[in-house]
Amino acid sequence: MQTILIVEDEPGIADTLVYVLEQEGFATRWVQLAGDALELLEQEPIDAVLLDIGLPDASGLETCKQIRAKWTVPILFLTARKEEIDRIIGLEIGADDYISKPFSPREVAARVKAVLRRTQANQITSQPAGQGECEQQQCGPFLLNLTTHSISYHNQVLELTPYEYRILRTLLSQPERVFSRAQLLDNMSDTPLPSLDRSVDSHIRSLRAKLTMVNQENQPVCTRRGFGYFLKVQA
Repeated sequence: MQTILIVEDEPGIADTLVYVLEQEGFATRWVQLAGDALELLEQEPIDAVLLDIGLPDASGLETCKQIRAKWTVPILFLTARKEEIDRIIGLEIGADDYISKPFSPREVAARVKAVLRRTQANQITSQPAGQGECEQQQCGPFLLNLTTHSISYHNQVLELTPYEYRILRTLLSQPERVFSRAQLLDNMSDTPLPSLDRSVDSHIRSLRAKLTMVNQENQPVCTRRGFGYFLKVQA
């Protein structure tokens, strides 16, 4: 049974989320403070976090940064803020989804399931020898492993978020082809995401930084100004 941590200071909202998620077969933990959430993450395995932005003891945005510094658990923001800039910031600092209040509890449950599916599909897993072949695709210095959903660059496995993995996989599928932001956004998720060009740009910046850490001589993710991004493969 997967466990969902709800970080929400309003008991009425939390009670509704607990009921809906447990009806869907999840176990739940509920805390009202950011500090309590961080302590709980240290103590037991959590599969996803529903994180309110407006918490009494800390900003949910800052709490997200603290979680991301230590854990890769999926994070879904809950907030009454609807401005586009808030959604952009949430995605840029590592949130996997963003849900504005008021929301449908059934929608929240559906989004939790979708995020967990994406995360599980992109986790790097190990496979014992002799238990099936790994489907791999070599593209210059990149090695895409479709079995483990991982990508290596110059023989080093990249630590990618699910969104970064999907963007790079898309670019690797057709090197030199220019993909628009809209096309990359479509391939980032199984469910529709807000059409935020800046969120794509943010993931591209993070992806480039990780590639540069492995090899500073070349930057394979290139920009075609006014059109989008493409992958320039060099041996």
